[in-house]
Amino acid sequence: MTMFPSLLTLAALVQGWDVLMVTTILTPAVAVLLVTIVKRRRAAEIITLTSGFLVLLQVLGLVIAVISGRVVSAFGQALYLDAFGALVLIPIALVGFVAAVYSLGYMGRQYERDILGERQMVRYYQGFNAFLLTMLLVPMVNNMGLMWVAIEATTLISVFMIMLYTSEGAIEAAWKYLIIATVGLSLALLGIVLFSYANSASGSSMDWTSMVADSPLFNPGLVKIAYVFVLVGLGTKAGLAPMHTWLPDAHGEAPTPVSALLSGVLLNCSIYGVLRFYIISAGTLGPVFPEELLILLGLTSMGIAAVSIYFQKDMKRMLAYSSVEHMGIISLAVGFGGFLGLFAALLHLINHAVAKPLMFFASGSVSQKYKTKVMEEIRGVIKVMPITGTLFLIGGLAIAGMPPFNVFLSEFLVLASGFGSGQFLVTSLMLLFLVVIFAGFLRHLVPMMLGNPNESRTIVPAEKDIQTREMGLLAIIPVATLAIFVIVLGFYVPQSLQTLIRDATQVFAEGTAR
Repeated sequence: MTMFPSLLTLAALVQGWDVLMVTTILTPAVAVLLVTIVKRRRAAEIITLTSGFLVLLQVLGLVIAVISGRVVSAFGQALYLDAFGALVLIPIALVGFVAAVYSLGYMGRQYERDILGERQMVRYYQGFNAFLLTMLLVPMVNNMGLMWVAIEATTLISVFMIMLYTSEGAIEAAWKYLIIATVGLSLALLGIVLFSYANSASGSSMDWTSMVADSPLFNPGLVKIAYVFVLVGLGTKAGLAPMHTWLPDAHGEAPTPVSALLSGVLLNCSIYGVLRFYIISAGTLGPVFPEELLILLGLTSMGIAAVSIYFQKDMKRMLAYSSVEHMGIISLAVGFGGFLGLFAALLHLINHAVAKPLMFFASGSVSQKYKTKVMEEIRGVIKVMPITGTLFLIGGLAIAGMPPFNVFLSEFLVLASGFGSGQFLVTSLMLLFLVVIFAGFLRHLVPMMLGNPNESRTIVPAEKDIQTREMGLLAIIPVATLAIFVIVLGFYVPQSLQTLIRDATQVFAEGTAR
């Protein structure tokens, strides 16, 4: 592992941001190789934790470079990172590292209870690092075809992660995910081929930088058809309704750290692809047609999520439908348009990526304590697990849009952009769905957190020692870390993050101002 610090130091000394891009990608790749070679659980944990930390440091370096006004590229712009890509990289690195920390305790308990063996643990950490690698590639490749390849690779890797337990339910969920995602991505590939054909008149490559510059020259009829295919295809992977049906099953069966990555990070990668093609399409057609499609899918997603959350019984499936809701909110915000809509969408992308993993990590600890994911069988979490219960409540109120937490701020801005753009009916429906979702979360959270533990159908030991009542520091620290972000971002958006989001909205403006 000594090669990583030396490469990072070299990048800093020569200010070779292109070198830093390469080492960021190589870090999890080398981690996969090392885990495969050593084939030991403890070594795999150390390698993965080290890899996640180094990725976080290097991504922070790249983000700083982008904020300072650079567009970072390597290999003749084969790797390309602008403000929009850098914004998506942040939660990949942050949640990836926090998930690596959480995995030490959560997966370790699975091993100690003989739920998983040594071989399965090694396979988990191989998949974890490979999953991180593929997600890092999505916002860093310039070629739109290669971006599709990276998104497809996230599917193939995550399928093996979902079926880690090899139970009947896990295998069924993995196959359902693979089939639905593959069909969706096949449609997306067809759309990309049509974009390439529409692009042939201009003679430019499939690189993002070329396509967005030449988009006014594309064939409008082909671009309309191509964007519909891409939106449906990548929207399937992003969890937009009605193509979302794989999401609850996959989240319900995957290991909790994988669920956090799927919801907090993977969905961002997919919606990132949708929005890149939105910018290209708007450059050809103007923003009205692609915005109308985003509004339609966004509103549908929120409506289905509202009903599903209210009547849900399984804790992780409820959180999965919440992800459908929040992808819908991002789509609506972009559909509303204007600076405020785009700023709100990108801020919400960050806010959801922080709050949702918090909920999955807390729910993982609760489900291990109570030995169930059925919410009716979980009562009095705050009394049984005071720290985890409090953090769970914070995360639940945040993800439901309660002030003063971070999600409320971005949702408020989305509503403001909707009313400001004159979309009164759509925005009113969005507000109605938010109220139903908030009521649904309260319906589940209040008895789970504040009820009488004796009402739980699962017998939970009431130890007096808090350390034995909780699931350990490795379960608390990741959740508490994300809770800090959830609270702080509700009151204050750092200037550097504001600058990055404004620069990212400029990426949209440069592509759509035709």
